[in-house]
Amino acid sequence: MLLHPLQLNVAPTPKPKMPSPERLRALWPDIRELIIPRRGLLAAGFALMLVNRVAGLVLPASTKFLIDDIIGKGRGEYLTPLLIAVVSATLLQGGTSFALTQLLSKAAQRLIAELRCKVQAHIGRLSLRFYDSNKTGTLVARIMTDVEGIRNLIGTGLVEFAGGLLTAVLSLAVLLRISPLMTGVTLVFILLFGAALQKAFSSIRPIFRERGKINAEVTGRLTETLGGVRVVKGYHAESREEDVFAAGATRLLNNVLKSLTATSAMGLSANVLLGIVGATVMAIGTRQIWAKQITLGDFVTFTAFMAFLIAPVAQIVAIGTQLTEAIAGLERTREILHEVREDEDPTRTAALPPIEGHIVFDNVSFEYEPGKPVLKQISFESKPDTVTALVGPSGSGKSTIIGLAAAFYKPGGGMVSVDGVDLATARLDTFRTQIGVVLQDTFLFDGSIRENIAFARPGAREEEILEACRIARVDEFAERFEAKYDTIVGERGVKLSGGQRQRVSIARAILANPRILILDEATSSLDSESEALIQEGLKYLMRNRTTFVIAHRLSTIRRADQILVVEDGRIIERGDHDSLYAAKGRYWDLYTRQHGLEANLFLAPGEGDDPPERGRAA
Repeated sequence: MLLHPLQLNVAPTPKPKMPSPERLRALWPDIRELIIPRRGLLAAGFALMLVNRVAGLVLPASTKFLIDDIIGKGRGEYLTPLLIAVVSATLLQGGTSFALTQLLSKAAQRLIAELRCKVQAHIGRLSLRFYDSNKTGTLVARIMTDVEGIRNLIGTGLVEFAGGLLTAVLSLAVLLRISPLMTGVTLVFILLFGAALQKAFSSIRPIFRERGKINAEVTGRLTETLGGVRVVKGYHAESREEDVFAAGATRLLNNVLKSLTATSAMGLSANVLLGIVGATVMAIGTRQIWAKQITLGDFVTFTAFMAFLIAPVAQIVAIGTQLTEAIAGLERTREILHEVREDEDPTRTAALPPIEGHIVFDNVSFEYEPGKPVLKQISFESKPDTVTALVGPSGSGKSTIIGLAAAFYKPGGGMVSVDGVDLATARLDTFRTQIGVVLQDTFLFDGSIRENIAFARPGAREEEILEACRIARVDEFAERFEAKYDTIVGERGVKLSGGQRQRVSIARAILANPRILILDEATSSLDSESEALIQEGLKYLMRNRTTFVIAHRLSTIRRADQILVVEDGRIIERGDHDSLYAAKGRYWDLYTRQHGLEANLFLAPGEGDDPPERGRAA
């Protein structure tokens, strides 16, 4: 039975093993890093909050004086000053609320933008091993979504929560002065509810962590679907992708519903608590009024301040949920930021000068997964101004060899060196700037032709860009466009043909002027006419460089200085085209089979009698 792509991880995420205090201690350095640079801002926010909360207590505090003195004793001369004080306090409360929102909410949004940039920059410098095990869409979700909840740590959420606690403390002092008995009963109910809340939040936190995981998976699959829309439509798979997304959206919905059930239950409990406490206070307060232990004004003031005491408990349900979500997002962000960047590898200390490009593989082995070797004791040498071609069946290890030569990976055994320096110790910023890559799957950004070519050297002069375009024959189609080199190519270059995209990619490599050049089926997307047009460009590009070529179309590598036949992670044959063809081994078998197939498909009757002489020159 086939598993649904978004149903592979349907088991709920287990509860974190660390207790909440330990998790908070683990996160404290990250939280501190966020708070310390903004301590002045937060201090101003807390000051505004203090004024806001004190001003908010003026109205309930005035009720006792209004009822017992102004109304009860007929002291009307105090009514106007009381009303002025209440209106002034209300205006002050409103003004500080506005200032608080403007100050902290905007600061929180700036922090979110900073964190997104920080996470994106960090992810961009992680090794290819990280990308091999993470979907692009998942990483997009980690960058854009996980940091959203942080606004509740720096924004008004945390300050409002602290303000609620401050109001509760001030209210408690007033309540104890009015009636210790009613206050004690109220506190008992609140403490019992607080214990229940602590347990509830420990169970709801994993739900938010699971939500982040599901959201990343759904976003990842959606990104793949939209990016591969031509494949989806080509196989009439729209309905299947609708089902895939619907399944993911349903998982996300179920998670949200689960969290809503939990938070709604806590909200219900808070309302029940308010009702029970209110009824209890009414019963005790009535008897104390009858016994003349408190006045009517005392009772009204008590009920008003009791609301301020209970409100933070109800507020915990809303703000506590937000803070829990923020902590879950911070944990996921922390996981990403604690991944070791390529340029932070302590073993990479060797700064390379301008290199000649002498590459040596010395008994190199490699595996992506433990126990599953991909390369087995590979040894060869590529000298400057030579072309090394890699041929062999798919999955034989050709791309891995290229990846090691570009320092995308480190060998598991043996050594790859450039000009005698172990590549595993070379600083990547001094090596990668001296290599150029033309891949089979040409990638172009959604910008102009000029911008895509200048990506190799953003500071290149216009004449240098145009020269690269001329050599790669980009000018032959770019000049026909209305906007010429400012023509927008669309996402992944969709507005250009495959051959045009490949020529732009080659022009980009020419502009980079690398010492080491990697061509992964550089002419695979070209028809015969286009390929013939850029052969001279490729010949120019490979001049005076160390070039690696992966080729499935063997006719394109006949002039390579050495050809390595790779199979099952080993080099089984090596030599130039003539020697390997004359040996009639594996290379001869691959070449004659492929050339015979090409002859049958493309040549007119009577052509193709001499396979070795009909290949295209590289």
